[in-house]
Amino acid sequence: MEFKDYYQIMGVAREASQDEIKRAYRQLARKYHPDVSKEPDAEVRFKEVGEAYEVLKDPEKRTAYDQLGSSWKSGQDFRPPPDWNAGFEFSGGVGGDGAADFSDFFSSLFSGAARQRGAGSHRARGEDHHAKILIDLEDVFSGATRALDLRAPQLDSQGRMVVTSRTLNVSIPKGIRAGQHIRLAGQGTPGMGGGTAGDLFLEVDFKPHSLYRVDGRDLYLDLPLAPWEAALGATVTTPTPGGSVQVKVLPDTQAGRKLRLKGRGIPGNPPGDLYLVLQVVLPSADSERAREIYLTMAQELAFNPRRTLGV
Repeated sequence: MEFKDYYQIMGVAREASQDEIKRAYRQLARKYHPDVSKEPDAEVRFKEVGEAYEVLKDPEKRTAYDQLGSSWKSGQDFRPPPDWNAGFEFSGGVGGDGAADFSDFFSSLFSGAARQRGAGSHRARGEDHHAKILIDLEDVFSGATRALDLRAPQLDSQGRMVVTSRTLNVSIPKGIRAGQHIRLAGQGTPGMGGGTAGDLFLEVDFKPHSLYRVDGRDLYLDLPLAPWEAALGATVTTPTPGGSVQVKVLPDTQAGRKLRLKGRGIPGNPPGDLYLVLQVVLPSADSERAREIYLTMAQELAFNPRRTLGV
């Protein structure tokens, strides 16, 4: 997928006001409209300009796009960075009408539901807001209340974007999984004409953890073993979210084997499991004695790790 520089397509600076963007769009739309333009690539350019304007005219989409930074170049191979939009609050989702006519690049960034707006009523419910949050894995084992900072874009009196922030105390439910939502009633856009306020939906994901990888409710931990522990068998100590425990390693254990500790993953009904992925770690041959031991092993064990390859 290729990165699209929407500012370059529109011919405006990154700090351009909304009025400047609107004027640029009108000029380019007239220039490349397929019904009147004589340019050979008019239809393609017209679609590119329309897509760029769809993003830059909307303070929320524009702010989200700006989070990618200015170092990307047009046409450069692109994949959205992980959690690139975490901590940003959007009203009614991040999608856009007509998104099916836009590029894969647009869809990769703005694939949420289209924004919903009340119409034809003096009393209308406020829009729901959405944000992605990153929480510590430890918080899901017993539940927690955390102060979370959310940022949201809006236009100032000069039509330029500014980012406002607010802090909310959020209750993290015990056992919540990545991808689930926390609903904060009444924290969305205020209603019109006495209508109720919208809600704020927080999509949960986990911060990278120094020990554990998450898959649903299951956790994975790489457990290092010394060569003699793997070869002879041993009882070793491993960390778990509930504290350290001892596990038995059978003789002749190969690297990559998994040990399952039932029920020691993320809480739930049923709870997830903790999988220990066994990894054999070699001591360094950083002394004369260590090198002598390795030479003795090479001579006396007659071990060929590539025998299954037929060499």
